[in-house]
Amino acid sequence: MIPGVYIEKGPQDWQVIQQKDGAADIVLSGLKVNPGEEGGNVYARVTDEESGLPIAPWQKADREDDASWSLVLRGIPAGGLYRVETCLKQKNQVDIEWSRRGDMIHHIGIGDVYVIAGQSNAAGYGKDFVYDPPEPGIHLLRNSGKWDMASHPFNDSTHTVHGANSEGANPGHSPYLAFARRLKKTLRYPIGLMQASLGGSPLSAWNPEEDGTLYRNMLDIIASAGGKVKGILWYQGCSDTGDPRLFNTYGDRFSAMVAHLRNDLQNPCLPVLTVQLSRCTEPENRALEREGWSAVREAQRIAAQKIENVFVISSLDVVLSDHIHISAAGNLTLGDRLAAAALKGIYALPFGYGVPALSGVEKTGKDTLCLVFENVYDRLFTYDAVAAALPFEVLDNRGVLPVSGYEVRLNTLTLHLDRPLGEDIYISGGVGKNPEGIMPIDMETHAPILPFYRFPVKYSP
Repeated sequence: MIPGVYIEKGPQDWQVIQQKDGAADIVLSGLKVNPGEEGGNVYARVTDEESGLPIAPWQKADREDDASWSLVLRGIPAGGLYRVETCLKQKNQVDIEWSRRGDMIHHIGIGDVYVIAGQSNAAGYGKDFVYDPPEPGIHLLRNSGKWDMASHPFNDSTHTVHGANSEGANPGHSPYLAFARRLKKTLRYPIGLMQASLGGSPLSAWNPEEDGTLYRNMLDIIASAGGKVKGILWYQGCSDTGDPRLFNTYGDRFSAMVAHLRNDLQNPCLPVLTVQLSRCTEPENRALEREGWSAVREAQRIAAQKIENVFVISSLDVVLSDHIHISAAGNLTLGDRLAAAALKGIYALPFGYGVPALSGVEKTGKDTLCLVFENVYDRLFTYDAVAAALPFEVLDNRGVLPVSGYEVRLNTLTLHLDRPLGEDIYISGGVGKNPEGIMPIDMETHAPILPFYRFPVKYSP
């Protein structure tokens, strides 16, 4: 080995290190090689990758002997891209810039890191085309175990070191480069992504109280990059829609997974950003599928209401690239909505927004129901559709009640029914595998309402 400093442990090129309170530490260790009997000390610093200006000045190793060294560069501010430099400064040497050579680490970011988990629409199976280029400052821990500038497809299995989430076919476009791009632009620091998803995977593979194979694989991936992340990007549920034992327990099992993850990562408030199931255009062969898809969407909606720091966005309006996978253009929309949900819910910034969600339904007359929605920033809009085109299904003890008319006022929607309401009233919106009807939107954000299933109706006094 030629004389100088060698880094054996530390960040990789292109790695994004999770910041806390606007800064992060960079931990380094390695070997040093002295020529002959010369003395010398190891130094390291952090510079701006674009200009070379120092971000953290030269710092002498915290621990050092004749052959090894270690140090911690503390409080490196969120930002980048940065370069880590090392050198071996000889005894009595004044001009440190001419010290003996040392290893360098390039293109490091200090920012926020998100883990991608779930099944095929998380892995990204948009097989069409859209302009969504890679960008410095948006980096991906690839399945090879190496950090890189993020580019599609994310779940590429080339040289994978994680066989558990290797795809059986080449994936395509996903929502998460668009998600990271908006966060990076708004927060003004790098965003890191870790891919752990697998097409077709059931919730049981992610719940450590069941099979948990992909859950443990995800923890291994997180640990390989330092063990700290900002949040989880979750898109899953299709594989749990065909069996009542699965879709009727989806909410409880998802809640268990979140609780275990927060405990294992020692972060009791770890944010989880979720996508409510979109549509599948295959025919519904069984009534069970209609119930299963509706029940999973309802569990996802309720999870965002009941579990702190769980957020959900709607997806029924986006275009598909085949019968079930979100198109590339649709993924841009979902990525932007996820970023908006994060900016509002995680970062508490005015640049974000949530999606309209049903918060209550009351019987306001013998044949009228009033639906109240939260997260409406301007007003609900139905595209002036006729009543029969709305996606609502009202059920009482006498059967289904058709909607004969409606009025919209800001965040409320009043439905007129074609007969008086009976008892045990429930209302659903956006039902089944491929829901029919025009979903109302928020006219400000153009995000559609979240589908809901068998919401109980209260009686107005």
